[in-house]
Amino acid sequence: MNKPRRIARPLPDIAGALLADSFRQQGFSSSELVVRWSAIVGDDVADHAEPLKIQWQKVPDGQPPQPGTLVLRVSGPAALEIQHMSHVILERVNRYFGFAAIGRIAIRQAPLRRAPPRPRRTLDPAAVQSVADTMPAGTDPALKDALARLGAAIKRK
Repeated sequence: MNKPRRIARPLPDIAGALLADSFRQQGFSSSELVVRWSAIVGDDVADHAEPLKIQWQKVPDGQPPQPGTLVLRVSGPAALEIQHMSHVILERVNRYFGFAAIGRIAIRQAPLRRAPPRPRRTLDPAAVQSVADTMPAGTDPALKDALARLGAAIKRK
């Protein structure tokens, strides 16, 4: 008798299901605010702050929901600048949500939880030049350079 085969599920589906409860406990309805933080608030803010949780006020039945408090983890020296930019952050986050979901920002000073950046691997200039030499002469120089670097990176792997 044949046993039914287990079909492998994609990792993002499994991880999303596992992390959904954790995000919900921190007040996030989905992981989008955390995952897209840099795109929502901009790199100038995302380099120094990350969202920890959203605190929602309990509202009696029948009352409209009150805006929440976004709690940010901010690297120590940047806390004052982030505090001064709080109105800009509020505007950007509320624009992302499409309504005034967040009413204030609370700051917690602590080191950011990020993996150290991986060192960028440099391309061999000879490999880039050899790929560039194979392209037609009338190619736009910027395009030719970009394609040569891409080709050299592909060859390296």
